[in-house]
Amino acid sequence: MAPTPPTSLEFKVHRREPELIAPAKPTPHEFKPLSDIDDQEGLRFHIPVIQFYRYDPSMQGRDPVMVIREALARTLVFYYPFAGRLREGPKRKLIVECTGEGVLFIEAEADVALEQFGDALQPPFPCLEELLFDVPGSSGVLNCPLLLIQDFLF
Repeated sequence: MAPTPPTSLEFKVHRREPELIAPAKPTPHEFKPLSDIDDQEGLRFHIPVIQFYRYDPSMQGRDPVMVIREALARTLVFYYPFAGRLREGPKRKLIVECTGEGVLFIEAEADVALEQFGDALQPPFPCLEELLFDVPGSSGVLNCPLLLIQDFLF
């Protein structure tokens, strides 16, 4: 069992500039209204999620950031509404405009090893605020990217 991390674990994070990853191929430009369940006033916020993946020896010699970028662009061809933007229609009804603009992607490096977090890789994660970056202008739900993906190299 890994040791529990100290409450004062300190590390630095270096982030590259945020970029938009668009679908790899053209996608339909259409409008998709959200269901009444998804369009509740109390659900108009982003939900932070953090996932960790250990090193996979079969990926030797491949740039994990490039692999994720390319896979994301190919995936958005099929899940193209995620590359769109939320708009407000009549009576504040939320609608996804499938614009193909893309999702927000940030490459980052942290000078800490996953092992230093100990057993804290399960929720609630103690350093979530230090790792996740709130890109200025992206925290609203209207007219902003629907997804923000940050890829960390540890």
